[in-house]
Amino acid sequence: MARKIGKIVLAYSGGLDTSIILKWLQKTYGCEVVTFTADLGQGEELEPARAKAAMLGIKDIRIVDLREEFVRDFVFPMLRANALYEGQYLLGSSIARPLIAKHLVAVAREVGADAVAHGSTGKGNDQIRFELAVNALDPSLAVIAPWRQWDIRSRTQLLEYAARHQIPVPKDKRGDAPFSIDANLLHTSTEGKLLENPAKIAPDYIYQRTVDPVAAPDRPETVAIDFESGDPVSVDGRPVTPAALLTELNERGGRHGVGRLDLVENRFIGIKSRGVYETPGGTILLAAHRGIESITLDRAAAHLKDELMPRYAELIYDGFWFSPERDMLQALIDRSQGFVSGEVTLRLYKGNASVISRASPSSLYSADLVTFEEGGVAYNNHDAEGFIRLNGLRLKNWAAHNGR
Repeated sequence: MARKIGKIVLAYSGGLDTSIILKWLQKTYGCEVVTFTADLGQGEELEPARAKAAMLGIKDIRIVDLREEFVRDFVFPMLRANALYEGQYLLGSSIARPLIAKHLVAVAREVGADAVAHGSTGKGNDQIRFELAVNALDPSLAVIAPWRQWDIRSRTQLLEYAARHQIPVPKDKRGDAPFSIDANLLHTSTEGKLLENPAKIAPDYIYQRTVDPVAAPDRPETVAIDFESGDPVSVDGRPVTPAALLTELNERGGRHGVGRLDLVENRFIGIKSRGVYETPGGTILLAAHRGIESITLDRAAAHLKDELMPRYAELIYDGFWFSPERDMLQALIDRSQGFVSGEVTLRLYKGNASVISRASPSSLYSADLVTFEEGGVAYNNHDAEGFIRLNGLRLKNWAAHNGR
């Protein structure tokens, strides 16, 4: 027997999909719907979302500014791991979903809702991320996923539904129905339409945060970032909040074309998909964090982190932020960051963010040890003979029995 639903909290962006879902929920379930909109620094005015929800008859409209929490408690912990999915993707959409789910559940508890709903498609990763997070945070809540329940099967049918119910359809700058876009303080992603053919070159008009590196300024710009225990705390010597720091780096990186990525990735459900990502501030921070780690982390500790990073990134991508294994890995990563403090300077130029200097009071770098001149620290070159001899012993043994 189907569970009776008396109140639903919808993760609502104000865009086309979730506006249609809002109308569909009202018609299908005949109960009160509360909308929850997370301000994650999308870069657009959120009041239109409030106005559209009100136009559709919603009385309880929640819009919550989560920018500082997003960067401090989700983006920064992920950056401590230098997390990249499949070696390239900075996980801009993936890391936002657990935070949205956290507050979606909190609102549901506050208003006494029986269910939460989201607008993720049945082919995408976000349905998994939202629902696994809700499962972990409040298993008593039902989760409604309209894209897996209704009879709408395409973007064309979605537009037809909008027309029948007088729901405004946004247009892109060329007057067409928009690409599928996700944006927050960490990134902007663009999918769909002509990008579904990976052989087609992405047109420049789809980029929103970054200039074409070819057209970027001919003069480089430098930026200095200070870290404390693995987290960035200031820009050019000015202490700033996490959200303000990422906002500034987005602007500075964006005007130099930093952080563009055209990627065909492997979704968790087994589909390959193509997306165009812009992550200017995150790209700068990743380079800077690896720069400060290069002088403050022990070799074996740094290599262990790099071995664990793909697994950590995959957990976030697949929706397991609120899992025991991610907690365990986070504890190890955070333990490694105690002495990851100091200043890194980068040059931003024509799409690149290059580390040009790094300094730390906890630096393990020794000029006396590495110098080609006579060092102040005793180092006996002859010690290398025994080191090489012992490491070469097994190779000699193997060669003697299995000569090349």
